[in-house]
Amino acid sequence: MKKNILDFLKEELPLSPNFRAKQIFQWIYQKGAKTFEEMSNLPKKLREELAEKFEIGVPKILNVEKSRDGSKKYLLGLKDGHTVEAVLLPMKKEQRDEKGNIVKEAKYTVCVSSQVGCKVGCEFCLTAKGGFVRNLTPGEIVGQVLAIKEDNNIAANRRVNIVYMGMGEPLDNLENVAKAVKIFSDENGLSISPRRQTISTSGLAPKIKKLAEKNLGVLLAISLHAVDDELREKLMPINKAYNIKSVIDAVKEFPIDQRKRVMFEYLMIKDLNDDIKAAKKLVKLLNGIKAKVNLIYFNPYPGSPFQRPDEKRVKEFQEYLLKHGVLCTIRESKGLDISAACGQLKEKESGCSV
Repeated sequence: MKKNILDFLKEELPLSPNFRAKQIFQWIYQKGAKTFEEMSNLPKKLREELAEKFEIGVPKILNVEKSRDGSKKYLLGLKDGHTVEAVLLPMKKEQRDEKGNIVKEAKYTVCVSSQVGCKVGCEFCLTAKGGFVRNLTPGEIVGQVLAIKEDNNIAANRRVNIVYMGMGEPLDNLENVAKAVKIFSDENGLSISPRRQTISTSGLAPKIKKLAEKNLGVLLAISLHAVDDELREKLMPINKAYNIKSVIDAVKEFPIDQRKRVMFEYLMIKDLNDDIKAAKKLVKLLNGIKAKVNLIYFNPYPGSPFQRPDEKRVKEFQEYLLKHGVLCTIRESKGLDISAACGQLKEKESGCSV
């Protein structure tokens, strides 16, 4: 069986001389080569040998749903028949001058999956309803970005932000996610700095410490969603194993760029965690951490027992945090009309159009 060349770091490719690996990375990640035959500056014999041993395993786009806000949700087919979802989020629109010249490039974030399914089982998350199947390989993670960039004609030299916040718990697949971070950041590849890559976790405290030890330079986001263990255990069963204190202690040891902050995702659910009492607890909890809190409106889906909070309460919550020195933004989820928002990634039961 052929190996997926996207699974390999440049230095892992068994090639001599070494510059051949550099050339292959440039062909795949910068020139968008689909076959080894296209790599015209490689000797014909080497191209044939590569084609015998490897494939360029970019996932197949099975379906695309486009939101009114420009977000796109992708259903991607893997080689073994399983599927995952990834989302393209337009962050800033392209700007042109009166002559039509581009003044500012458009900016994008790609939300990638790290597993087929998920073990964590958060009550508000659709992905968890399908259970866990398997981890993705580094190449299956990297391939999501390659597929999306090509589909949207995003040039190879155009860097996007990467957020490991799709299907799955990234730290439950830490080794493969860490390798994907390195492949993304290779200067002969997509050259996406680790500072433009955010790993989001539900709070696997020991794995946060292991991620810290790797010192990859990535940003960290914590899916917090509650300020006391009783509620968090109801929302996120993982809290029974790793309570809020253990997560906060692990975060305090995490190395972070002085210009950056640890992000705390707080999904606001009506009458559960959206009052000032919770805001007070959150301020106390984050004391001593260079933090940024993203308040996210919960958006109901069929069968969900939870409700969207009132806008007034969310703004009051934000104002309290800001007054007490905690940087806080309200993030209106993108892609709501295509179920691409936080916790809503799940392929449709009826399948998809190809």
